[in-house]
Amino acid sequence: MDLDFYRRLAKALAEEFGENCEVLVHDLTGGDPEHTIVAIENGHVSHRQKGDGPSRVALEAMQEKHPENLQDRSGYLLKTHDGRIVKSSTVYIRNEQGGVDGIFCVNYDITSLLMAQKAVGSLLTHGEEPKADTSIPQNVNELLDDLIEQSVAKVGKPVALMTKDDKIAAIQFLNNAGAFLVTKSGDKISKYFGISKYTLYSYIDASKNL
Repeated sequence: MDLDFYRRLAKALAEEFGENCEVLVHDLTGGDPEHTIVAIENGHVSHRQKGDGPSRVALEAMQEKHPENLQDRSGYLLKTHDGRIVKSSTVYIRNEQGGVDGIFCVNYDITSLLMAQKAVGSLLTHGEEPKADTSIPQNVNELLDDLIEQSVAKVGKPVALMTKDDKIAAIQFLNNAGAFLVTKSGDKISKYFGISKYTLYSYIDASKNL
């Protein structure tokens, strides 16, 4: 793993997006699961520093016997121990054999932005919240993407935070909306929700009983 490159990349991103943007690198090749952070910028966001231990995604990567199953994630929400909301992205650093040597993480503290959004929203809205019209898809793939986004919005939380019941509710929405009429939609939807095709079909059956 070219640690120098990732250190420089972390520093550049942190300087570009400011003090609310924490960027860090986990090294999973050292054999010490308690001290995986080898580079970090703006560590005050999560109150961590170089030499500290792994996050949940780092632990999952270290114990995963099939690293090919690990998928990069972006735009999911986390909460710090002091209650701040962080928008996160995770990119696995892979070696030539496809194994995971490290993890590159970006955590942006959006707490103040959410507070500002709420304050502005209270001034701009009266009664019913205004909603934008559904976009017009240009093709079936775009339509499927829109339906998946709507299913997540209906549940009200990102996939990374969904329970089994949440996923069943999302699958019910997609089934009712006709999403499975799109060719190979099952493959895309099961991958998006991080479930197998078998589990997907069991969720479809379960949703019929809701």
